[in-house]
Amino acid sequence: MPAVSARPARLLIILLLGMAGLGPPAHAQLAPAVKSAQGHIQRAVQDTIHGTAYSGAHWGIEVRNLRTGRRLFGHNPRFLFTPASNVKLLTAVAALRRLGPTFRYDTGLYVDGPVRNGVLQGNLIVRGRGDPTLGGYRQREDPTVVFRNWADSLRAAGITRIAGDIIGDDDPFSDVPLGEGWSWNDVPYAYAAESNGLVFNRNTIDLTVRGREVGAPGTISWVPFETDFVRVRNQSRTVPRDSASEEEYDRPFGQNRFTVRSRLHPNEIQEESLSITEPTRYFTHTLRAVLQEEGIAVAGQGVDVDQMPIAPTYAADTVRRVATYRSPPLRQIVRTMNHESENLYAEQLLRTLAVVNRPDTTGEELTVGSAALGALAVKTELAAMDVDTSRVQLVDGSGLSRKNYLRPQALTRVLAHMWTDASSAQRTAFVESLPRGGEEGTLEYRYANGAPARGNVRAKTGTLSSVSALSGYVTTAQGTPLSFVIVSNHHMAESDEVRVAQDAIVNALARLSI
Repeated sequence: MPAVSARPARLLIILLLGMAGLGPPAHAQLAPAVKSAQGHIQRAVQDTIHGTAYSGAHWGIEVRNLRTGRRLFGHNPRFLFTPASNVKLLTAVAALRRLGPTFRYDTGLYVDGPVRNGVLQGNLIVRGRGDPTLGGYRQREDPTVVFRNWADSLRAAGITRIAGDIIGDDDPFSDVPLGEGWSWNDVPYAYAAESNGLVFNRNTIDLTVRGREVGAPGTISWVPFETDFVRVRNQSRTVPRDSASEEEYDRPFGQNRFTVRSRLHPNEIQEESLSITEPTRYFTHTLRAVLQEEGIAVAGQGVDVDQMPIAPTYAADTVRRVATYRSPPLRQIVRTMNHESENLYAEQLLRTLAVVNRPDTTGEELTVGSAALGALAVKTELAAMDVDTSRVQLVDGSGLSRKNYLRPQALTRVLAHMWTDASSAQRTAFVESLPRGGEEGTLEYRYANGAPARGNVRAKTGTLSSVSALSGYVTTAQGTPLSFVIVSNHHMAESDEVRVAQDAIVNALARLSI
C-alpha cells in the first residue's frame, strides 16, 4: 500500500476543521497569541460541554474578536437552535433601529360628550397604543398611580360623575392574545401574560400567600386592592417545618378564576405574579374602581370597544382628550425587557413593529398589529445587517415558543453589528440593556466575587425546559472586546448545571491574554 503524504493529510484536517466551524483554514498561520487564545477556548469548551450531565445535548457556540472581526472559536455555529429568550436580542435590535431609542408610547384619555353640572354626558375612552409599562415595574408600589392622576385630570376638567361607560380601545393590536406554540402549562403565570393594545400591571395580579398555624389554610391577598375582576379559591395549607413547601396555582384557560394549592410553613410568605385574561376589561374595570375610590362616580361599566355598536371617532368635535400617559423612552423599555427577561414587553414591542413603521406588505397572516407582521419587521432589520434570514424562523418576540429557530452565527452577526456599526445611541441603548454579570437582573446571582467575568460580562440569558442560552459581550484580560453565543438544546441537566458550564466558558474568555 503506498505511503500517504503527511502534508496533504494535514491540509485535509485543517480544511475539515474550517468546514466544521472550529477555525478558518488559515488557522496554522495565525499569530501565536491568537492560536494560544483559541487553544484556551477549545479546552474550556471541552472541559464543560462534554461533562456527563450534558450527555446527548446539542451545543452551538461562537466567539468573535470585535476588534479584528475574526472568529476565535466555533462549535456548530451554522446549526439551527431554539434560542429561548435570546430572541429578545433580535426584538430589541429591531425596535431600536425601527423606532429609535427615544420612542415613547402615548395612551390617551378621552371624553365623548359635554360636561353639565359636573356630569360627563357620555363615555370615558382610553385609547391604547400597546404600552407595556402602565402600572408596571416603575409603579410597583402603587400600580394604579396613573389612574389616580387621571382622576385629578377629570376633576380639573370639572367632571365628578360619568353618565356613560369606560371604554377600552385596544384596536392597534390583533386580538390573538398568546404566542404561537406557547405551552398550555405556562398560561397562569406572568411570563405568559396576554399581549394586548391596552396593558395594566403587566396584565397580572400580584398574589401573596402567608402561612399560619399548621393545618390551617394560608391567608391570601392580591394587588391591585384584591380586585373582584378575579376570583381566588384558597386550597392552600400550612404544613410543619419538616415538610416540603411548594407553590401551586391554576387558572383554567379563558377564565379569571384562580385556585391556590400551595403548601407553606408557618409565617412563610410566597409571592407570585399570575396572568389574567381579557386585558382590556381588566384595564377598564380597574380604572372604574379607582375613579370611584377617588370620588368620581361612574354609572356605566368597563367595556371593550369591540362591544360597542360604533367605534369612537377621535376627530369628531364631541371627542376631546383630557389626559395622556407617556411611557418611558424605548431605551428604558428595552433595558427592562432584557434585564428582567420580561416576555410581555417583548411581545408588545413585536406587535408595535407591526403598527409603527410596519413593513409595506399584505397577507392572510400579515395583518396590522399581528405577531407575524412584527416578526417580518424583525427579519427585515436582520437582513439589513447581512443576516441570512432564510435560516431564521421567528414566531414571537420573547422566545417563549419552541418554534423559533436560528443559527449561533446569526446572533453573532447581530452582536457584532450593534457593537461596531450601529449609531452611538442605538449601541449604548442595546449594550446597556444587557445585565452585567454578578450585579444586575438575570445575571445578579451569577459570577461570584473574584470571577474574571464579574462586572465585565454583559449578556442575555435564555431558558426553557431542556434549552439554555447566554449571548453577549465580555472583555479579555488585555482589554479586547469579544462577543459570544452559547446555546444548549435537548439537555437533561438541571438549568443551574448548564449555567455553570456557560459561566465557565465566559470566565475563560475573560482570562484570555489577547
